[in-house]
Amino acid sequence: MKTVHVDTGRPYDIYIEKGVIDSAGEYAKKLSNAQKVTIITDSNVAPLYQWRVINSLSAAGFTVHTHVFKAGEESKHLGTIAEMYKALADFGMTRKDLIVALGGGVCGDMAGFAAATYLRGIDFMQIPTSLLAQVDSSVGGKTGVDLPQGKNLVGAFHQPVAVLIDPDTLLTLPDQFIIDGMGEVIKYGCIKDAAFFDFLEQENALQHLEEVIETCVSIKRDVVSRDEREAGERMLLNFGHTLGHAIEKLRDFKGITHGMAVAVGMVMMTRAGEAQGITEAGTTARVEALCKKYLLPVKESFSAEELAKAAQSDKKTAGGGISLVLLHTIGDSFTKKLPLEELRAFFEF
Repeated sequence: MKTVHVDTGRPYDIYIEKGVIDSAGEYAKKLSNAQKVTIITDSNVAPLYQWRVINSLSAAGFTVHTHVFKAGEESKHLGTIAEMYKALADFGMTRKDLIVALGGGVCGDMAGFAAATYLRGIDFMQIPTSLLAQVDSSVGGKTGVDLPQGKNLVGAFHQPVAVLIDPDTLLTLPDQFIIDGMGEVIKYGCIKDAAFFDFLEQENALQHLEEVIETCVSIKRDVVSRDEREAGERMLLNFGHTLGHAIEKLRDFKGITHGMAVAVGMVMMTRAGEAQGITEAGTTARVEALCKKYLLPVKESFSAEELAKAAQSDKKTAGGGISLVLLHTIGDSFTKKLPLEELRAFFEF
């Protein structure tokens, strides 16, 4: 087993081990005094894994209820959260009880937000089952939902009591969800670790998933431990996301996954940086080639004006400006505050 300790205001551990999903009850017993546990999962994941988690929790002495919502980004809205609140209240969940988020990034974000806000906050455990969730969204305590105006505009910081990562859950994923996760994997090499980027170029990351997962969560652990609430360095984790979120919004959250949109955003931001002379020449070619290697898209047909307008509703907008994440070179990232009126011109490269 690999263990990564996250030293936030409320410290916790990330456990990475094949089959750890079947030990959910043991970990919950060590970490919680709960009597009741609600598993929140989606309609894709429930048939695959809910009974393994139910059996483990029941064997540990918990009374267990499961709430299943319709899978997909389209469900990531406040109406789905209201349904979760009803399920929690109907089950009689109290402040000492526990929510288990079983699924991908959408599930983790929403179950975490429900946990952060139901009864003003109860404990939750993450069991991420997608590559994107395992390497990124399950770590760091960001929770939330989308609004029609943009992605993740409502949310809260709420750290889990633990994250259980079972790499074997990736074996049941359709290829598109592995591809989706690689968008976030590549991001970590771009912003913080040139050697990891080199590794992704030279090797097949899919043959080294446990190593890849540990590297990504360790990078995020280091950043989040230093900047839990995104006051500075943590903003670097948003590389590719400003444009990625704009693309998702313009597509009405359909036809492109989050990781794929982020890949396009990373390529476009790097190209814009090169055009401005603030990113080393040739960096875009490497980022684009690596995205293509893992079958990620690298371009979109939206105009600079459309992208700029959509990006203005991003949660990183403040005080008439927006913070963009750019690269000096691979592994060396920085933020640049840009006035909103200059955003369209910045994307015209």
